[in-house]
Amino acid sequence: MRRPLIGLTSYAQHVLFGRNEMMAGMLPMTYVKAVHATGGRAVLITPDDPGTDVLESLDGIVFTGGGDVDPANYGAEPHPETEVDPVRDAAEIMLMRAALEMDLPVLGVCRGHQVMAVATGGSLHQHLPDLINHDRHRAHAGTDPLAAGADDYGRHGVVTAEGSRARQLFGRQTTVNSFHHQAVADPGECVATGWCPDDRVVEILEHPGRTFALGVQWHPERTADLRVFAALNQAALVGREAATV
Repeated sequence: MRRPLIGLTSYAQHVLFGRNEMMAGMLPMTYVKAVHATGGRAVLITPDDPGTDVLESLDGIVFTGGGDVDPANYGAEPHPETEVDPVRDAAEIMLMRAALEMDLPVLGVCRGHQVMAVATGGSLHQHLPDLINHDRHRAHAGTDPLAAGADDYGRHGVVTAEGSRARQLFGRQTTVNSFHHQAVADPGECVATGWCPDDRVVEILEHPGRTFALGVQWHPERTADLRVFAALNQAALVGREAATV
């Protein structure tokens, strides 16, 4: 039986191959491995030439991590610490809205979790230290944010809402890694179902009107806990089978 086909959003970045500098579609392999390890087949979606037709071939989609969402998308002026990629924003907000409209299974990871809020009418806190008076949601000083190990991130607990999919997946409380300086302020059409208990920063979003639309603020692909990827693949498989009946 064919594996569920899972799209992964990626970013365009100038890289050096040998002596040649070029623009490349980039994504850490941890995302690909997480999809494959939980039964899916991963394909990359680059932000150039965006179009919703790509969703017609997919059984599910992961909106991956990366830089900040442009505050212009929710009517705010940029904070000095905000760094944006308007091309990626435009592609991913379009794809998020279309995927939700199609009820395609959706997983948002870190930035992708924030895109889920913004695409449905929500907004972000642009710089968490201004709000919560500490910087413990970021990586440890001097570490590489693209390194493979979860130890390069901060850690904290997350508590989940009773009756939510988050509670079903993670139980009442779980421990997650943490590497972000922005966070969801207004979840838009989504509902917050998980928080950091120390400061109430939103860590999990769900869209109540969709079969599977979940956002997590942390990076599960960099851990051994891949339950959220397994849940996405299962939802993708069920959705595909239902569509063929």
